[in-house]
Amino acid sequence: MNEFTEEIWKRSPFIKLLGLEIEKIEHGACFSRLRIRDTLLNKHSVVHGGVIYSMADISMGVAVYSTLKSGEETSTVEIKINYLKPAKTSLLTCEAKILKKGKNIAVMEADIRSGENSLIAKALGTFMFT
Repeated sequence: MNEFTEEIWKRSPFIKLLGLEIEKIEHGACFSRLRIRDTLLNKHSVVHGGVIYSMADISMGVAVYSTLKSGEETSTVEIKINYLKPAKTSLLTCEAKILKKGKNIAVMEADIRSGENSLIAKALGTFMFT
């Protein structure tokens, strides 16, 4: 586990509970992964949609955060997500990046993939920063 994952787990107990790991951060982008456990599955034995949504939300937030000045914060305004197919593998990955950043709002996108790089969900989000 890298230092940023350890730091974000200290700041956000939910991210630690989820088990989300940040693999890499670039200016305006975040790459994360999540090892799937039985507790993250729904009654159909596939990854719960709320887990996928949370992965996209957190990853897009970290991507915005990577561009902020010291003392600035960010929060989610809205997210729209399309679930394209069920996630049945033991590992999910997410690539989140900024599409457009203005004075107080950033528009983001996130691709969530499973298994052999198969796209399972696409999210579009709006984040505010102050």
